[in-house]
Amino acid sequence: MPILIVLLVVALVPVIWFVVQYNSLVGLRNYISESWSNVDTELKRRYDLIPNLVTTVKGYAAHERDVLERVVALRNRCAANNGPVGDQARDEGQLVDALKQLFVVVEDYPQLKADQNFLKLQGELINTENRIQAARRFYNGNVRDYRNKCESFPSNLVAGMFNFQPQEFFSVPPSVKEVPNVEFGSP
Repeated sequence: MPILIVLLVVALVPVIWFVVQYNSLVGLRNYISESWSNVDTELKRRYDLIPNLVTTVKGYAAHERDVLERVVALRNRCAANNGPVGDQARDEGQLVDALKQLFVVVEDYPQLKADQNFLKLQGELINTENRIQAARRFYNGNVRDYRNKCESFPSNLVAGMFNFQPQEFFSVPPSVKEVPNVEFGSP
């Protein structure tokens, strides 16, 4: 009877280990999905701000049409992209570059830089960029943990058996870092 118990324990330990490893991989994969939805929510918030920002700039800088049209086109492309993280990161990078170019245009228009609507929109965009960066860090942390689990021995054996696919990191620089200083000359 004691030999049977020892054999049963010896047989159950690997099964329990296997189940624990599998469940932890599933949990990490679900954390990645959840954290991606946070990133996606913040990106959509950015997409909602961009048309208002472009409209405000358009009132002051109508002849900067190419820059404004590029921002709108990239915003629409990013909003429609529901593909792999790498594709979205590439499109987001292009949108960030276009937004930076838009803010360079703004520098040529002191009245625009002092416009309260523009300042409010820019402040909202900065807040949104901070939220995107926080969501991105959380997502990338989950991807890191998942990849470590998938690539480390012996859990990589379970990951390989059940075809747990590696996930991509999401890396996009912020479009705007801080509110510029607006100074008024003395009369």
